[in-house]
Amino acid sequence: MNTLGKISNFVGNTFAIWVLLFGALAFFAPGAFTWIAPYIVPLLGIVMFGMGLTLSADDFKEVFKRPLDVLIGVVAQFLIMPLIAFLLAYFLPVSREVALGIILVGCCPGGTASNVMTYLAKGDTALSVAVTSVSTILAPILTPSLILLLAGKWLSVSAAALFWSIVKVVLIPILLGLIAQALFQKQVQACIPALPLVSVIAIVAIVAAVVGQNQAAIAKSGLLIFLIVVVHNGLGLLLGYWFAKLFRLSPPKQKAISIEVGMQNSGLGAALATAHFSPLAAVPSAIFSVWHNISGPMVATYFRKQADRQADEQTISA
Repeated sequence: MNTLGKISNFVGNTFAIWVLLFGALAFFAPGAFTWIAPYIVPLLGIVMFGMGLTLSADDFKEVFKRPLDVLIGVVAQFLIMPLIAFLLAYFLPVSREVALGIILVGCCPGGTASNVMTYLAKGDTALSVAVTSVSTILAPILTPSLILLLAGKWLSVSAAALFWSIVKVVLIPILLGLIAQALFQKQVQACIPALPLVSVIAIVAIVAAVVGQNQAAIAKSGLLIFLIVVVHNGLGLLLGYWFAKLFRLSPPKQKAISIEVGMQNSGLGAALATAHFSPLAAVPSAIFSVWHNISGPMVATYFRKQADRQADEQTISA
């Protein structure tokens, strides 16, 4: 188990490399990965089950300890990214499917990778975990509602179907993870070191399947979608930081909300697009999965150096 834990940590720490590698392999050899497409939804369910295994009562207590901070983070999550997505989809020359895909990923809750990035950035990790947990639990209601509001212009959207999909792929696996943790605490603790490996394999498989399915479309318009994703992610990080600053939250909280807003649960976007819309609508989510695992560590490193610099200045002035 120690060896497996070390392998799992290594794979988790090099997540972006694996996503890039298998995304490239799927582009050049799509046939090797398209068979994964029918399993995208179950794979995301496995990731969410793992999230449930790692959540604790303390994560939910945090919500009640400082509800205003968590509320600011959740509002920022479901306000900033959906609005940016809508503006990008509306004003840029993209197909209806791509426009829907951009809005899909924008309306998703924050991803669990944001918690790790917040920790590395010396941000408020407890706040990040609390916001991720609350936004994920609210996703079955807020994500379909926002998609219906913002994407109805492009395609007919069944909010009820999206609601049940998110309940099945997000809420039920998380609840099952929490129940498993409560009933089999020792066994779960023994398995936790392997969870990063399982999550990485699942997300990498989802990205590879989406890229393989859409190789021709990515070859034609992939650069434009990539640029849109970079802008979407960058504005999310920046506006999330400013939003927290507007409410005069402390610098560690500003970092947490910035990263929480900018890093989406793009696996959910890919799963919803695959289940309810066209494979092409899943492409923005797949590219987002690749990019935010590159931009996240970059921003975390910048924030960490900023914190170290401020600490040094305080030491000198003292």
